[in-house]
Order: sequence, then structure tokens, then C-alpha cells
Amino acid sequence: MIKKDREVRMAYKRILTIQDISCVGQCSLTVALPILSACSLETAILPSAVLSTHTAGFHGFTFTDLTEEFPKIEEHWMRENISFSAVYTGYLGSVNQISYVKDIVKNCMDKDGTFIVDPAMADFGKLYPPFDKTYVEAMKQLCFDPMVKIILPNITEAAYLTDSEFREEYDEAYIHMLLEKLAASGAKTIVLTGVGYTKDTTGVAVYENGEYSYYKHHHYDQGCHGTGDVYASAFTGAYLNGKSACEAAKIAADYTLRCIEKTHEDEKHWYGVKFELVLPELEKAIFG
Repeated sequence: MIKKDREVRMAYKRILTIQDISCVGQCSLTVALPILSACSLETAILPSAVLSTHTAGFHGFTFTDLTEEFPKIEEHWMRENISFSAVYTGYLGSVNQISYVKDIVKNCMDKDGTFIVDPAMADFGKLYPPFDKTYVEAMKQLCFDPMVKIILPNITEAAYLTDSEFREEYDEAYIHMLLEKLAASGAKTIVLTGVGYTKDTTGVAVYENGEYSYYKHHHYDQGCHGTGDVYASAFTGAYLNGKSACEAAKIAADYTLRCIEKTHEDEKHWYGVKFELVLPELEKAIFG
């Protein structure tokens, strides 16, 4: 049994994830770190900012921008010959941070490393409050950079990245249009989240090497904060353990859905999802 477990779990990898820390709220790094660790990945972090809580539903939260620390941290890592098998980025707070991320990946990721970008900047047809067109252009340059292997946009982000009209109601042709535009712009593998063709379903569309696949599951009308971070982290953990993009997309979708189901049982838990309770299921889905 031990031998089988060692064979299944691939070579021990060190991953760097770059995003903010919301000290309370179950999102960003407080989600990514435990999920990636549960996936048997040595997880290093680079916080883009520190917040006392996340910004949805809490009031008077504190915020400390860590942009100026990026080049100092990179310089130290380079002196120490620290490198990473993979880099996964989430919420980046500024254009400058996007620029620094490129340098860090260029100088600190292994030559054959995997760079995964979640362009966390928009949802429900609108950019998040801090962002503008300048930020969108910078995110385009990041997502379509040849170093990036996989991008994980939602439909709103895909529309911004391709200068396309956002549609609340859409058909499969619209989704294919977004995917093809993203690919034409330079995206290698695209995992498009939040794709639902009926009111009671949602899912994920994967586009890789000109091939399209779709996995659907139940849709809950009542959303939960942090599910995008949960999904991206679970996908990354599965993918870096040898699952294909399609397999990882399905595993992450099933896991995120189970997190929502566990959370809906507790009406007082409005600020995030109880992802910790379902980590054993994620591990089983990846490692068997």
C-alpha cells in the first residue's frame, strides 16, 4: 500500500503561488496553501497584499500593499538559488505586480516548469472595483505570454481578455467564440469556468490543441465567496499530480461543488466555503 502510494504520488514538487492574504474569509492564499499542500505539493507563497478580511460583506477591513516587496524577495531567492517547479497566480493587485510576476517566473521557475494563471479581475460582467482598462491590458499580456501554460478565466474575464461582448445568456457558439479568440491570442490551454447552458447547471469548458470538452454539474443559485480560488487551487493540485487538463477540471469542479454543499448546511457561514471538510475527498480523487 505504501509502495503504491509512492508510485501514484509523482515526484515531490515545489510550487509558488502568488496572490493576496485575506486573514479571515477563506479565499486567496488561505485557501490555496492548504489545498495545494493536501495535494502533496511543497507550497511557497508570495503575498500580493495582506487584508484583515476579504472585501465582500466585511466593513472597515485593513489593507497592506506588498508590491514593493516583490523585487526584494525575488532578489533574495535568486541569491539563494531557489527555484520552483510551477507558479500559480491568483488575485494580483496592480499592473506593477503583473510586471514583477513575469520577472519572477522568468528568473525563478524551472525551465520546464508549469505556469498557471487565474486572471482574477472580474465577474458578473464587471471588473472588480480597483481595476480599469490599463489593468486588463496588462493581464492580457500576462495570460498570452508564451511562459503561461494554462489560464483559468471565468466568462466575464474571457470577454475582457478578448474584447468581446459579455452575455448573461449565451449558447455554445458564444463559448466556442471566446475560447477560439483566447487561443488565437496565444493562450495554450484554456479552462473556462462558470459555463452553464441551462438554469440548473453550470460547468467548465476546456480548450486544448484545438480540442473542446465540457463537464457540467449542478448549479446553486446561492453563490459562495472564494469558490474561484478553491477551484483554481484544486485544479492546479490535480494537474501537477499528472492529471490531464480535462481530468483536473472535472476533479476541481466536483470538489468545489462538494465544498458548497457542505457550506449550505450552515446559514451562518456566509463568508466562504468549508473546503477543509472535503479535503480527504480531493485527495482520494487525485491519488485514489
